[in-house]
Amino acid sequence: MAETSRRPIGSLRPAERIDQVFLISQPQLRTTTRGDYYIAAYLSDSTGKINSRMWQASEAIFQSLPQEGFVKVKGRTENYQGSLQLVIEGLRPVEAAEVDLEEFLPQTDKDIPEMFARLKKELARIENPHLRRLVQAFLSDAELMRLFQQAPAAMGLHHAYIGGLLEHTLSLLVLAERVQGHYAALDWDLIKAALFLHDLGKTTELQYDVSFQYTDEGRLVGHLVKGAVLIEQKIQQLDAGGGEPFPELLRDCLLHIVLSHHGSREYGCPVLPTTPEAFAVHYLDNLDSKIALTLSEIEKDPNPGNWTNYIKAIEAPLFKVRTKK
Repeated sequence: MAETSRRPIGSLRPAERIDQVFLISQPQLRTTTRGDYYIAAYLSDSTGKINSRMWQASEAIFQSLPQEGFVKVKGRTENYQGSLQLVIEGLRPVEAAEVDLEEFLPQTDKDIPEMFARLKKELARIENPHLRRLVQAFLSDAELMRLFQQAPAAMGLHHAYIGGLLEHTLSLLVLAERVQGHYAALDWDLIKAALFLHDLGKTTELQYDVSFQYTDEGRLVGHLVKGAVLIEQKIQQLDAGGGEPFPELLRDCLLHIVLSHHGSREYGCPVLPTTPEAFAVHYLDNLDSKIALTLSEIEKDPNPGNWTNYIKAIEAPLFKVRTKK
């Protein structure tokens, strides 16, 4: 049975007593300088993540813990080097059937069916017949679209919650519509189709039943290559069904955008952007992800003062004081 009075991590403050269920991830058995065992792990729920330590631990306790799963924790919160930490005094595994998963997996605060309906309306603006046909083939793939509407956009950076991939994709299409008139020389049908498809590989790169994790396919292939494979397969299916073949140049330009949209080999691109449309998708994607990331980090930061903790993704802390009231 789900708990009725648990404290969300986002509301915890130092010097509080805790006795409730958390999602545990990446537990590690370590030793102190004196040779004593202790357990380090992350505890999380739908509102955030907290670092935890269990001193005077044992191998038996560590072996009883899931690598990703639920645990009932007794302990206390404290401030450690400017960040909130939970000191575990006791814990035990809990079955997933005993908890309300919505309390542990972050969810979009927007209406998923409404977002999907608006996404289809934005995609209906595409006029190129080949791209319209391809986009419709993906929209008609019921199982793929079910995953697309549920998947997070990332493990922990931007839009890292159920429905996040749909929310991010819709946001990009709305952005594209707003800047289209300023860059009229670009092929906006191609850009919009690419924005819809650019992260579709994340539907199988990530799993999100109990927690957000990479699948084996996600680790071995990655969502850029997987997305390109999905596009190639759909085009082949369309061509096999008869009618005018999908133009090779259009196919290659679309695949190029998907494979290059991270903008750097450092971030997994097999090729770098080399067309104006590829640069447009890269920068629109980067804009939306960075704004979502920074707003989210500021909102959930529990520390007093004007600055967040150091954020690895932007290599700096964030200034929390807003000029807009």
